[in-house]
Amino acid sequence: MTNGFHMTWSVKLDEHTIPLGSMAVNSITKLTELNQSSMYSLPNAPTLADLEDDTQEASENQPEKPHFDSRSVIFELDPCNGNGKVCLVYKKGKPALAEDTEIWFLDRALYWHFLTDTFTAYYRLLITHLGLPQWQYAFTNYGISPQAKQWFSMFKPITYSSDLLTEETDSFVNKLDPSRVFKNKNKILIPKKKGPVQPAGSQKGPSGPPTTPKSSSASGNPVRK
Repeated sequence: MTNGFHMTWSVKLDEHTIPLGSMAVNSITKLTELNQSSMYSLPNAPTLADLEDDTQEASENQPEKPHFDSRSVIFELDPCNGNGKVCLVYKKGKPALAEDTEIWFLDRALYWHFLTDTFTAYYRLLITHLGLPQWQYAFTNYGISPQAKQWFSMFKPITYSSDLLTEETDSFVNKLDPSRVFKNKNKILIPKKKGPVQPAGSQKGPSGPPTTPKSSSASGNPVRK
């Protein structure tokens, strides 16, 4: 459908735009064979086959690793910004059917790490991981770097902790109890204590004996003080 693919995205932190994600698939012109790279074409220079580590053997969970000699044909799909190479591998010595391909990740130490057995599955992995830096190292024994872990924890926390999701099923289970959160919290109204009811017309003040008006010494003549 398209001749290659390259998509990048950035994040904005403190008014600064930082390039972060990168999803790339080399075009046909850049789909060069790995063991024919020009950086190893110098006279008397060691070839990739000379640098190959034969101690890596196939295991039950991982198929046989690719070879830099004539046993495999390897094409570079993604340079991974210098962190390694994602490679399209034909193991029968020559390009054949699409079913005969595998996708492998070659780290900077020239160790192979299996990713997927089809290009379609790799493309889905690429989109799922959002092209985050060093996402391919999540499929290696050493894992991603501490800085990449921070980006994974921010944008893809479940993808980064997929191993925990299979081992501990309760790791990402919401343990919030709705019955306790939405519990009826109506306060019990406590009646306030009321003082004795005072008769109408009475004056507020300290209680004491009732006072009587003073009578005058003579009728009609008030007493002067």
